[in-house]
Amino acid sequence: MDTTTQDQTMRDGAIRDAQNKVIARMKADPDAARSTLVTVGRIDQGLTCAVTQGKFSAVTDLGHGMGGDAAGPSPGFYARTAIVGCVGMGIKMLAAREGLTFDSMEVTVETDFDDTALFGLGSSSAAPLETRVKIHIESAEDPAAIRALVNRVLEMDPWFLALRDAQVVRPTLKISGQDGAAPRH
Repeated sequence: MDTTTQDQTMRDGAIRDAQNKVIARMKADPDAARSTLVTVGRIDQGLTCAVTQGKFSAVTDLGHGMGGDAAGPSPGFYARTAIVGCVGMGIKMLAAREGLTFDSMEVTVETDFDDTALFGLGSSSAAPLETRVKIHIESAEDPAAIRALVNRVLEMDPWFLALRDAQVVRPTLKISGQDGAAPRH
């Protein structure tokens, strides 16, 4: 076994072992697997949005053509990044757990928009018109086994499903005035 294959096998084993520990904890206490993540974005001047979630932070902005400062990628970049990363990692995680070895994998998301809807022009929705998720896996494993694995992952991948399936989204609004009055909900 060459060094690269040996490194891949060791890394896949570490991924599998870590996941099996998490799966065992979830089986022992399924209610403990429920969580709520809180992500907060703050915009002061301009359109630049500073986003935090726990110890992590990111910046999102729009380009000069939309009035932004191009201080970071657009919010859509992060949405597509979430799908690319979640699908890719999900496939890799299940492959490692099931002992399938992939030489490499690439996930591509292509999304079509009618940007007039961003400004209330025309009758189109601002939602994506179509999104294509392309998955390219290089592997000597059985193609049928890979297809079956990918199909299973797509049925349990949170961000692929968030994109594909309708969900409950509940917006709330809080307005604070400069007159010192109590916030209105």
